[in-house]
Amino acid sequence: MPAFSKAPFVFATAQYDSGDWDSAPLVPANIIDSVARYTSLEVRPQGVMVPLSSEAVFGYPLLYLTGHLPVRFSTRETDVLRRYLDRGGLLFVDDHNHDVDGAFNKTAREEIRRVAGPLVPLPNSHELYRCFFVFENGPPTTSHEMNGWGDNLVHEQLDAVVKNGRIRVLYSNKDYSSEWSFHPDNKRFLSVDNTRFGVNLVVYALTR
Repeated sequence: MPAFSKAPFVFATAQYDSGDWDSAPLVPANIIDSVARYTSLEVRPQGVMVPLSSEAVFGYPLLYLTGHLPVRFSTRETDVLRRYLDRGGLLFVDDHNHDVDGAFNKTAREEIRRVAGPLVPLPNSHELYRCFFVFENGPPTTSHEMNGWGDNLVHEQLDAVVKNGRIRVLYSNKDYSSEWSFHPDNKRFLSVDNTRFGVNLVVYALTR
């Protein structure tokens, strides 16, 4: 188990020098709301933006990273991120383009390989999909996939870098950054809250 069990949980967005790291500003508040709504975890009501070049990242069990543009980590960001993962942190990377031929997807995968190792498909039977809410078919599909946005594909699996049985990096082409980009008050209009998978991410990061 990683050494991040201090309460309350703080949702951290990774700020990196290249690209548009702040492309989904509504996501943190939405996931924070879901953690508070569905779990007994203590959670800070505001998220933080933390530079990937800063050792401050070591204080957060989960780092969320997204964007549309090419991603290239600096030497300092590479060093800090590698040490963050070695200490038990979980990096969740979501392609805000939902496009396998896009610049974000291509460069982010290259950078992850360089820092942490190759991404491989994560089985839909993985405990991530059952550690709080149960997702029988693996990662929930987004409306952007179903509506043909981006690469016009429904991605059946997420990819991951796993070491010693634990996810170090989770990578998504499903564009949760767009799916979760709405004010939490609007959840009352949804028949099923589509941010519930975010709760699993938090629970997994805190307990595995």
